[in-house]
This record gives sequence, C-alpha cells and structure tokens, in this order.
Amino acid sequence: RCYCDQRILPKASGEWKEEWWVACREKKLIFRADCHYRYFLYQLVFKAWRAFICQQQEKRNKNHVAELHANKQKLLWTWQRWLIYVDVRRTKHRMQAVALAFRERSCLRMSWAVWRRRCYQNCAGRKMKVLALQHWAQGLQFRAWLQWRALYLYSQNEKQQEARAVTHHYHWQLKTSMEAWLRYLNLQRAKKCQKELAWEHHQGRIVQRYFSGWQLSWECRKRMHAHQKHLEKLAAKIVLWRVFACWKRCILC
Repeated sequence: RCYCDQRILPKASGEWKEEWWVACREKKLIFRADCHYRYFLYQLVFKAWRAFICQQQEKRNKNHVAELHANKQKLLWTWQRWLIYVDVRRTKHRMQAVALAFRERSCLRMSWAVWRRRCYQNCAGRKMKVLALQHWAQGLQFRAWLQWRALYLYSQNEKQQEARAVTHHYHWQLKTSMEAWLRYLNLQRAKKCQKELAWEHHQGRIVQRYFSGWQLSWECRKRMHAHQKHLEKLAAKIVLWRVFACWKRCILC
C-alpha cells in the first residue's frame, strides 16, 4: 500500500504539472494573441487617423491658398476701381475748379467771396457748438462717473463692513458656543468623576461592610468550633473518669 501511494503521488503530481504547464502556455498564447490583435487594431487606427490628418492638412492648405488668391483678386479689383475713382474725382475737381474760376472771374466774384466767408463762419460756428456740446457731455459724463465711483466705493465699504460684522458675529457666537460647550464638558467630567468617586466609595463601604460581617461570622464560627472541641474534650475526660471510677469500684469489690 505504501509503495502504491508512493508511485501514485508522483504520477498524479507529474500529470498535474503537465496540465498546469499546458494551461499556462495556453494563457500566454491567448495573451500574446490578444496583444497582437490590439497592436494590429491600434496600428490600423493610427494609420487611418494619420491619413485623415494629412487630408485635413491638405484641405486646409488648399483652402488657405484659395483664400489668399481670392484676397489678392479682390485687392487687385479694388485697387483698379479705386484708381479709376481717383482719376474721375481728379477730373471732376479740375472741371469744378475751372468752372469756379470762370464764375469768379465773370460776375459773381464779390458775392461768391461774401457767401464763402459766411459759409466758413457758419461752419466754424457749427464746429464750435459741436465742440462745446462734446465738452459739456464729457463734463457730465466725468461728474456722473465720479458720483458713480463714490457710490460704488461707499457700497463696497458698506459690504466690507457688513461682511466684517457678520464674521465678527459668527466668531463671537462660535467663541461663546465653544466656551459653553467647554463648561458643559468640564461639568460633565466633574460629575462623572464625582459619580465614579461615589461609586468607588460606595463599593468600598459595601466591601468593608460585607468583610466585617464575614469576619464577625468567621470569628463566631471559630469560637463555636473551639467551644465544641473543648466540650468534646470535657466529655471524653468525663467518660474516662466514669470508666476509671467503675474500674476502681470493681477492683475494690
């Protein structure tokens, strides 16, 4: 039986080791296959993402080139139209200057000069009125801004004072509650200590009382045992004395 057990145990352990090795190898192969599959998927995703990024970059570059070309075309077209407009305006100015010179030279020189002076004066007056109104509006705005700033600073100061007052009240309440809690805690501790001392004193008194009662009972029992032994000794002596008296009486008879 021992020999059978010794032979079966190595065989079972060998088979178990082979099965365990096969299972471990299968797990390793499965893990490697999973890693390879994930790596292959990540590689495909990365290639697709890189192709998409390249396409987006090319699209952005093409859009940028198209926008630059369109801006250049718009600028060129605008420049050409502006040159045409400048040429036309210069021509109109020249024609207007020639007409005005001809008119001034002909018959309306004096009246034109008077009208031009009045027009200049009216334009200067309008400009002065506009400047005065602007100065008055700026003054009003500055005064309103100063008032708003003063009100804002006052409101901010009041808010700060209210916040400080609230904080001070909160700290004061917290301090009072903490002091009350500490007093209550000290009172509870003192009561607890007094209760413990009273309980210890009560237990000591009870123990002392029971010990004194037990000691008295023990002394009484001790006295009773001593008295009983003394009585037993007296009874034995009396019996011996009676036996001795009977023996003496028998001998004398």
